[in-house]
Amino acid sequence: MTKITIKKQNGLIYYLELDGHTGYGVEGEDIVCAGVSCIAQTAVLGIFNVAMINAEFKRDEERGFLQLIIPFDISESQKDKCNTIMQTAILGLADLQEGFSDFITMEVIDDVY
Repeated sequence: MTKITIKKQNGLIYYLELDGHTGYGVEGEDIVCAGVSCIAQTAVLGIFNVAMINAEFKRDEERGFLQLIIPFDISESQKDKCNTIMQTAILGLADLQEGFSDFITMEVIDDVY
């Protein structure tokens, strides 16, 4: 099971974590896990290379773990790009979760400050 956690503060998505393999198929041939990974890793590439944000990033392929933490001290332009990238990724992840809910859970947390 892959657990997806997304955190927002003041409308900005600043945290994405994927933990665990989906278990949908045989390791190396699991199309659901590959789909989740592809969406998340494309979002990470967008954050670093399109929005030009130096985010904190951790990955452990064997465990099926990915974590992205976006700093708060970024420009308004970077915030706009970041939110567009992350909202698009969330749409894709939510669509996969809807279709494969036995293998993916997703939680969106709104931090209120």
